[in-house]
Amino acid sequence: MTGAAAPGSQAASSTNTPPTTPGSAFTSPAPRLSPATAVAIIVGIVIGAGIFKTPSMVAGAMGDVGWIYAAWVAGALISIAGALCYAELSSRHAHAGGDYHFLELAYGKHLAFLYAWAKAMVINTGSIALLAFVFGDYMSQAIPLGAYSTAIWALGIVLVLTVVNWIGLEASGRVQSALTIFEVLGLLAVVVAGFSLSPVAEATPSWFNSTPPLGLAGLALVFVLLTFGGWNESAYISAEVKGGTRSMVKVILLSLTIISVVYMLVNAALLHGLGLKGLAESKAAAADVMGAAFGTWGKQALSLFVALAALTSINATMIVGARSNFALAQSWKPLGFMAKWSFSAGTPIAALLVQSVIALALVVLGLLQHDGFEAMVEFTAPVFWSFLLLVGLSVFKLRSSTTTPNQAVFKMPLYPLTPILFCLACAYLAYSSLVYAASKQAVHVSLGVMAVGAAALLVLHFKERKPN
Repeated sequence: MTGAAAPGSQAASSTNTPPTTPGSAFTSPAPRLSPATAVAIIVGIVIGAGIFKTPSMVAGAMGDVGWIYAAWVAGALISIAGALCYAELSSRHAHAGGDYHFLELAYGKHLAFLYAWAKAMVINTGSIALLAFVFGDYMSQAIPLGAYSTAIWALGIVLVLTVVNWIGLEASGRVQSALTIFEVLGLLAVVVAGFSLSPVAEATPSWFNSTPPLGLAGLALVFVLLTFGGWNESAYISAEVKGGTRSMVKVILLSLTIISVVYMLVNAALLHGLGLKGLAESKAAAADVMGAAFGTWGKQALSLFVALAALTSINATMIVGARSNFALAQSWKPLGFMAKWSFSAGTPIAALLVQSVIALALVVLGLLQHDGFEAMVEFTAPVFWSFLLLVGLSVFKLRSSTTTPNQAVFKMPLYPLTPILFCLACAYLAYSSLVYAASKQAVHVSLGVMAVGAAALLVLHFKERKPN
């Protein structure tokens, strides 16, 4: 496929009557997101509950302060390399479909469908459901609602945020900005708590004094990159950010810079307050630091911060996930009911509702079969990283096969080293997550999700070919 649409020119049906793209019966979402709100969305997706847990895991795997920092710096650099790839792709092909659209341009709509299927059925909706449970767990400690308190809170927050997003992008954007500010302030409180404590005297300094086994170092990097995960969702709002290409590139890079700085500060504070051994052995490092610095109320405040982190990620995932469903519906006529874009709300309402229904169903499934639910979500990681590898490879294909003469295009620095680094990281994560899933006898979960997706693809293919 040659020739990419400029920002705001993608096809979509609408519930209103905005201007249409010349030569098309469809309309397109308008740029109505401020750059600051876009940063809040990306930061909110990436900074979730993971940063409260993974520092201890990384410390335990590395066993050396120097290698701990090296792992987090490596994770930041790999994420920035990926962000630069997405910045270039977004500048050439800004679209509400994000990386689904990139895959469709590079490899065709059939392969792109399988990615959108995995995102719609498990990756995005599963993340919403799991984060809703995290929110429910912490809220139940403050306000218990009976035997099914966690599930009630989880279902309730999915419904509430669905309504917020239904009201409109401005409303959900304002909520996202406020939640992200509180979330970052919570992490900064952990930083203050850690550095307010007297440093723990280690028996021996441990800056690159020992080299961790290659397997453990790889596992630590997996934890780090999972904590950085989510920045790729920035592509889904690329066509809706005010200021066009230049603005979107700045949004992506600024978001990754903020996230990287916050993560490094959190790790430095935890190491300062707990020491290497204490951090590696802690089950709740941030809570331990807050409790030691501020007493019982500090631990209680941290519970609120974790709940806010979950809430922030749920709302941001809803914003970008609905756009993935919308883009999928644009490519497949039988799914056309999800291709309606409400210009009054600035969001694809039908796509949003479909996403929420699936997420609510997964919450119920998680309540009934919690272990199986976690496995279904966690072990789709091989699928996710495999598709992200294909996105990275699409940089080479789309750079050489498409032209955009009327569009300002961002060209990443250090090409082709930057996309090569990103692709190697994705390949490694796909392999590592596949090995991990195999060790848990759960590869069949990933295969099952994709097999059902392949069957759905076959049905859609025949429906499209069937004469009206």
